[in-house]
Parts: sequence; C-alpha cells; structure tokens
Amino acid sequence: MNKKENLQDRAYAFSLRIIKFLNEHRNIPLSVRDQLLRSATSIGANLIEARGSGSKKEFARFFQISLKSANETEYWLRLISDGYGYKDNEILNSVGELSKMIAASLITMRNNDNSK
Repeated sequence: MNKKENLQDRAYAFSLRIIKFLNEHRNIPLSVRDQLLRSATSIGANLIEARGSGSKKEFARFFQISLKSANETEYWLRLISDGYGYKDNEILNSVGELSKMIAASLITMRNNDNSK
C-alpha cells in the first residue's frame, strides 16, 4: 500500500468513525451534526477527487480543500466537546493526524514543483 492509498483509506475510516459518533450522540443539534458530517466526509471525498484531476495544480487544489475540511472538522469536534460535553480524544487525534499527513503531502508537492 502506498502513502496516497493509506491516506485515502484513513480518511475513509475517519468518515465512518464520524458517522458512528453522530449516531451515538443524536441529541447534538442537527445543524451542528450536519456541519461536522459535511466537513469530515469532505476530507476523504476531496482526496479521492484528486485522483481524477487533470493537472498537478488541480491535484494540489483538492488536497488544499481536504486540509481546510480537516481544520473545519477539528473546529466542530472541539465545539461539540466544549459545548455539549462529548469529547472523543481518538477522533480528535485522528483528524490531527490526517491534517498533518495532508499538509506533508502538500509540502512535498510544492518542493517537487520548486525543484524543477
């Protein structure tokens, strides 16, 4: 399994974990649940979308969107933790790891473009 597949697999598993988390905590307001679900599933969706991109610039753009979604997901998770008392350190750690992996991929892409 290469790095890219591992990242996509981890993002997919993270999305599934978020779905389970939201199913366990149905008393969180629907608007907050919806925002978390959208941002969390967007991480993996944009990584998959990058595979079909037509250029390196477009490929990198999907990774940037994925990173923004990961940052937004962390925001919603922290809000749920502080506002509703549902703290899940495993989920918070997972989104942090995904963010770092995506950011590292973007740095590698930039370095490869600058080395030419």
